[in-house]
Amino acid sequence: MALKAVHVSDVPSLDQVPESPVLSLSSPRLPNGAEIGRKAERFLVIGHRGKGMNALASQDRRLKAVKENSILSFNMAGRFPIDFVEFDVQVTRDDCPILFHDDFILTEENNHTSEKRVTDLTLEEFLSYGPQREPGKIGKPLFRKTKDGRVFKWNVELDDSFCTLAETFQKVDSHLGFNIELKFDDNIIYSEDHLTHVLQVILRVVFQFAGDRPIIFSSFQPDAAQIIRKLQNVYPVFFLTNGGTQTYTDVRRNSLEEALNLCLSNGLQGIVSEVRAIFRNPTIVPRIKESNLTLLTYGQLNNVPEAVYMQHLMGVNGVIVDLVQEITEAVLDFSNSLDEVKEKEKGETRPNFSQRELAFLLKLIPELIQQ
Repeated sequence: MALKAVHVSDVPSLDQVPESPVLSLSSPRLPNGAEIGRKAERFLVIGHRGKGMNALASQDRRLKAVKENSILSFNMAGRFPIDFVEFDVQVTRDDCPILFHDDFILTEENNHTSEKRVTDLTLEEFLSYGPQREPGKIGKPLFRKTKDGRVFKWNVELDDSFCTLAETFQKVDSHLGFNIELKFDDNIIYSEDHLTHVLQVILRVVFQFAGDRPIIFSSFQPDAAQIIRKLQNVYPVFFLTNGGTQTYTDVRRNSLEEALNLCLSNGLQGIVSEVRAIFRNPTIVPRIKESNLTLLTYGQLNNVPEAVYMQHLMGVNGVIVDLVQEITEAVLDFSNSLDEVKEKEKGETRPNFSQRELAFLLKLIPELIQQ
């Protein structure tokens, strides 16, 4: 078993974490809820915000290679053997679904940094930030605040304009599935009417442009996940959770147990968990699978091939990753190795680790889940 190892010191220190079924991929369109329990044909790799999030404070150039949540990033990610791209959708004040991760957008005016809530902007105001499509037009300079309050100019090697959800459907290669994260502010208590309105606006665009493209909806907002499941039954809905790695006032967000209960009580089809929560509570994995739910993970550990391989052995269905090239290569490598083992051992699916690999894994996982 030859994995392409990434040293622990090379693991990106991500400042912001996303905030992305048992799937049958024999059909170009994702199955509906009744079919979602069928066994996945392959381990899924999903590009996080396209070809990876932008971690502006990181020394890793790969995390500043291309603008996240952009059409350019999605199509670049699609050059690799991934199944979906994950991205964040919010709705502007004038009811247009747009792609942007953060709750606030920052610029510099008169030598002072100013910030505005994204959902308070009109579409025209939102698109006025950053690179402009119109030749000769200069957009507002774009900045970003990290979790610790530092502000960085949003510089990447390959920049791109902001885009709407409709444009994304029209301009991204149709073979790529979309994991659409329904993005809401953790610090706001939303009314059911507001959530319903926002989700209906998003659904109108999805149903107009999706065609046969595979779609997954996901959200950290428990009520939003429940409502979009009630509003439609065409596309699967997954609940996003930190799995207890962070604590929230809404207890439904604070453990994998709560996530499982939420899914079973509301007919959701899957869970997307922070990967450390899975390693801390591995016994939850068979329970999730026995409940006919899909399990995906996200987080910085998913940029480590060995950690991804461990999840595959545990029964996780797929991973959301930043280092798309490295992880797709690793998944192809271990998938081929598993095929060889099956041939040699007539159905035995657990490959043999070398002593070096065992030592690495036993050292790696406990160290990183504590970060």
